[in-house]
Amino acid sequence: MREESAVADERPARARVSASPPEPDEELMRALYREHARPLHAYVLRLVAGDRQRAEDIVQETLIRAWKNAAALAGATGSVRPWLVTVARRIVIDGHRSRLARPQEVDPAPLEVIPAEDEIDRALWLMTLSDALGDLTPAHRQVLVETYFKGRTVNEAAEKLGIPSGTVRSRVFYALRSMKLALEERGVTS
Repeated sequence: MREESAVADERPARARVSASPPEPDEELMRALYREHARPLHAYVLRLVAGDRQRAEDIVQETLIRAWKNAAALAGATGSVRPWLVTVARRIVIDGHRSRLARPQEVDPAPLEVIPAEDEIDRALWLMTLSDALGDLTPAHRQVLVETYFKGRTVNEAAEKLGIPSGTVRSRVFYALRSMKLALEERGVTS
């Protein structure tokens, strides 16, 4: 019995909440939509060359701007349609200008036929190269790393390693010869 009376007490409260009068901004928006949406849509449709979706978006944006300026529109004397038409026209113009400012979009279909670099081949090459470097003596490996992989000159590598530049040249020569043999043993040919 108590549960029934509690439910009965909640129903009128819900009815009171949903039956509350709409706020002034909401009522203004409903009135603007009722009176001006259809003619505004017809006007914008001509401006956008019959693109219905775009026209609907522009009318919606115009009405959102009207809602944001509801205080100014509520106090205006006369019709607000000229204001709405001006805002809609400016939105169309701004959209046109922004499309002209952006570069034209390109169809990505031709890019799909261009072969992409295979990452697996690159990974296998790096693994083979790393394995072949492991076969070299530490001195030969150091000079190759400094000169080929780090891009240093012979003099820079010599300074970094603390050895004469002639020694670096000699080690690079013999290291490359050893590296070629190590790669050939792994099936890599030049």
